Amino acid sequence: MYRRRASPLHAARATAGALFCIAGATLGGVVSNPYVTFAVALAAFAVAVACDVGRDVAGSLRLSVPLSIVLVVINVLIVRRGLTVFARLGEVPPFGQLDLTVEALVAGGLVALHVIAVMAWASVFAHCVNPDGLLDAFRRLSFRSALSATLATRLIPVLSRDAERFAEAQRCRPEARTGTRARAAVVRAVATGALDRALDVAATLEVRGYAIAGRPPRRRTARSRHDLALLAAAAGLVALTVYAVAAGPGYDPYDDLSLPAAGPSLALGAAVLAVALAPMLDRRGIDP
Repeated sequence: MYRRRASPLHAARATAGALFCIAGATLGGVVSNPYVTFAVALAAFAVAVACDVGRDVAGSLRLSVPLSIVLVVINVLIVRRGLTVFARLGEVPPFGQLDLTVEALVAGGLVALHVIAVMAWASVFAHCVNPDGLLDAFRRLSFRSALSATLATRLIPVLSRDAERFAEAQRCRPEARTGTRARAAVVRAVATGALDRALDVAATLEVRGYAIAGRPPRRRTARSRHDLALLAAAAGLVALTVYAVAAGPGYDPYDDLSLPAAGPSLALGAAVLAVALAPMLDRRGIDP
């Protein structure tokens, strides 16, 4: 997932990048205004393009779009609120009378937009924030938890490669099986290999004395301009979130299907884009 690239987000500390992405995802998840939510999703993809991971982050749509469609369908079928009925499916046990409303459909679309925005920022986080740097920042809080998380992030790709090799070896056998039984055999082999690897890793850590390791000393380093820019942008996104929730133009399709006023909503969306993209403009001191 993560690979070092020449961008301000990659050059900054992992903690600053994480706070920036979390602030963006929070804004996309809690603000009900569809204009602002769309701007948050657009900001995530724009940041990804600026960080040279646009194609990778766009791949998140392969998961978020189908999930969003499922959520829309579930919301239309389950939610009984709304007065504008566009389809009456009659009595459907055990759900009872199913009347599909436009309000539930629009609300489901809004939830889908939230999912796309949050998953886009999560993908930016995965591709642009160094996991080792993030775990290193938490080493003083809980050394063993940080070590466990580090090992887990390192072993997941290893187990994925093991699964690919097992599947290829299985296909090469003359009596190769296909279908559910073949996949179950691969999963069983990978699970067995994971347990063996876990024992080997545990024995190695025990020999090297990690069982008696204590909290490492604090290391102080100066923050770079990219750290400060991302922290300022994160603070700005938090401020926009508070404003949008407390005083901004909200939207509840169950109360009123009419979209909120476009002027204030577009201004707030433009502010989100400006704040999110501002740290990406300064590329000084970035190693290619």
